[in-house]
Amino acid sequence: MVIRCVLYRATHAGITLLRERQKRCSRIWRMIHHCSALVYREHSHDINTVRMEQVLMPPVGDGGVRVHMLAAPVNPADINMIQGTYPILCPLPAVGGNEGVAEVVEVGSDVTTLRPGDWVVPIDAGFGTWRTGAVCEEDDLIPVSKDISLLGAATVFVNPCTAYRMLHDFQTLSPGCTVIQNGSNSAVGQAVIQIAAALGLKTINIIRDRPNCAVLIEELRSMGADYVITEEEVMSSGLHQIFEEVPKPKLGLNCVGGLSGGLVLSNLDSGGTMVTYGGMAKRPLQIPAKSFIFQNITLKGFWLTQWKRNHRNDKAQLKIMLDSVCDLMRGGHLSATHCIQTPFHQYTRALQATVQSYGCKHVLIM
Repeated sequence: MVIRCVLYRATHAGITLLRERQKRCSRIWRMIHHCSALVYREHSHDINTVRMEQVLMPPVGDGGVRVHMLAAPVNPADINMIQGTYPILCPLPAVGGNEGVAEVVEVGSDVTTLRPGDWVVPIDAGFGTWRTGAVCEEDDLIPVSKDISLLGAATVFVNPCTAYRMLHDFQTLSPGCTVIQNGSNSAVGQAVIQIAAALGLKTINIIRDRPNCAVLIEELRSMGADYVITEEEVMSSGLHQIFEEVPKPKLGLNCVGGLSGGLVLSNLDSGGTMVTYGGMAKRPLQIPAKSFIFQNITLKGFWLTQWKRNHRNDKAQLKIMLDSVCDLMRGGHLSATHCIQTPFHQYTRALQATVQSYGCKHVLIM
């Protein structure tokens, strides 16, 4: 009888121990998550080197956050990073994508600013948004309003914020002032038009001539553009008639460079500032000495990534900017750039279109 009791207790203890181990294994297994990610293992101009892989995600630490990516655009800068030509490069192998919106799924015990269900966007470039999920630190993310559209949230923190900063940081502008820009049909250019209109500013928008020029001009005017003129028209006729109606611009925005950048520069008012934030023409600016000597023109550069890094420890500043842009979207003053929504598994279509500079931005939908 004693022997049976001992055997029973030993067997019962063994079963209990086995069940506890199974529970622990089950808990550990539940903490292990995988995601699908677009990974590149070398820098190459061949976009086919980007492959979809299954990537293991680490467990969420006390200060960590696990998110499910909802949507992520494909931008030219993303392609440049894959090619190895962008000013910042991620350690290889790397997941592509710098911008996007995600939903918080799980938070660590020390996380105070985020909770499951929140929409968030990554603060810094190089986050790797082309994946279905990610685990990161609380400080890597900033919440974004859920009462704007999904596409708006996915594309809000780069191009619209670039336009917002340039219109606020380089010249003191009041309603009735004029801004001149090239590349006006770009995502930043369209945001400049809409934000400027909301601020009561006039815009002169230079575009390249093209077969569908009349359609583009009408589209930009419908966004709030006051004047839309081709580079050829500026070179042949100048802007004298326009300057009879509005003051010469104190702020010029240049994302093209070369001859087009010179057209912006030469039409600035004395004491004006030209901000360069891109160089699509891949040609240097030709700057006449008289612009410095007689007109006291200031040349500046702007890169939103660097601005964010400079203010990374001041989330209040980041939040003010993001909330201001979201308010414009919510109020109908700023619309998301027209996008082609691409299912995540059809990513090659979106990447190829961006490489070949097709008109519309592609957004991967997870």
